[in-house]
Amino acid sequence: MDDLVARAQDFAVNAHRRIDQRRKYSGQPYDAHLKAVAAIVRSVTDDPEIIAAAWLHDTLEDTPATYEQLEAEFGERVAHMVAELTDVSRPTDGNRAVRKAIDRRHLARASSRAKTVKLADLIDNCSDIVKHDPKFGRVFVTEAAALIEVLEGGNPRLLARARKKINKSAEQLGLPPLQPAELLIEGELAGPDDSLFGRAKVARLFADAFRATDIAQPLRSFDSLRNPEDISSVMETCDVPVAGIRIDGVVMGYTCRSDLEQGPGHARLRAFAADQVIVGDASLTDVIHVLNRHDFCFVGLLGDVVGYVSRSEVQSPVVRMWLFGIITLFEMTMTERIQSRWPAGEWQELLPAARLAKARALKDERERRGLASRVVDCLQLPDKAQILMQEPGFLAEIGFKTRGAAKRTVKDLESLRNHLAHAQDIVTHDWAQIVRLVSRVEEMAGGEH
Repeated sequence: MDDLVARAQDFAVNAHRRIDQRRKYSGQPYDAHLKAVAAIVRSVTDDPEIIAAAWLHDTLEDTPATYEQLEAEFGERVAHMVAELTDVSRPTDGNRAVRKAIDRRHLARASSRAKTVKLADLIDNCSDIVKHDPKFGRVFVTEAAALIEVLEGGNPRLLARARKKINKSAEQLGLPPLQPAELLIEGELAGPDDSLFGRAKVARLFADAFRATDIAQPLRSFDSLRNPEDISSVMETCDVPVAGIRIDGVVMGYTCRSDLEQGPGHARLRAFAADQVIVGDASLTDVIHVLNRHDFCFVGLLGDVVGYVSRSEVQSPVVRMWLFGIITLFEMTMTERIQSRWPAGEWQELLPAARLAKARALKDERERRGLASRVVDCLQLPDKAQILMQEPGFLAEIGFKTRGAAKRTVKDLESLRNHLAHAQDIVTHDWAQIVRLVSRVEEMAGGEH
């Protein structure tokens, strides 16, 4: 056995045994799972670093082991693979669907080597869970089908094996053959037009289009012993609302300009909240979630807090372009939904005559200019919403109990679009709508509600 693999095995076994971690159903020591995953990986590669990562893949997530320890013991490449395989979502991020969507995005950006290990992990877990807990197995298999779509860069033999395993498990559990993730909604099969956002892959494009680092501002930091008046002077000169506070050279918290304006001795250290620091490649949806709970979102890089985002950065061209794109996607897929539901144009009977006449006039004008167009393409956003709200099940699908609530949301969405188009303030007037919008895109990107 390669020395690297032997050391990784010993480290992982001891780390999990120190916390007496066991397999949930069998009660076996947890290293039984690690051994199985490593064996599956070894069946397709003899790369010692990948096999070592297979043994270590749960150490950061489940044990007190740190990234620094793994890097010191096994090198940067192995440590990085383990980090790629570690869930990044937190309990405070939302329900299970939201957390799984966050972790899928994280894995989607992982290396092919890390994806190979994850495929082995899925294969072993699928066998264990389906055998011992069929009820949860239905949930797990559905989630696995969604996850497998972001693991295509992994070993092709394991990818094929994982797909076969998931579908066989679905059959055992009485589920129909599972489709790709973009067709999965709440664990049930749906046609390609049954999602408000259509294919989830398109929604994922918007969920992942930009990163936190695209809008983050550099975080200036000061030693905790620095004179508060000096800190205040620098922050005022640089016109920054927040600064990091270092203890022994490490940024351990922050202070706000408003704190310092209270006078000498007010450079107090504010501790980072558990859900306030995100990685640099986190999506803008992650940023919005943090800013909905805190005044500042902090960005970490290689273990250090190096940047910040406030609601002011939400006004930036990058975010405005991103939001406008999401709204455009929203409206276009509403059009597709109407056309799919009423292919012969029956929807026209659901719209007031005046609104229908306006759409037809716009269609005629477009055709006069040589542009092919359908009447449905010429409807306004409120018109499309009014039509779809009359479809049974649509309100529940988009998360509303009453038509009134849905109408108010559509009105708010139209207002946000107008504010974006005319470069008006969107944070003051539209913040709640922004939060709802990005949450919806995140859910649909994960193929779940």
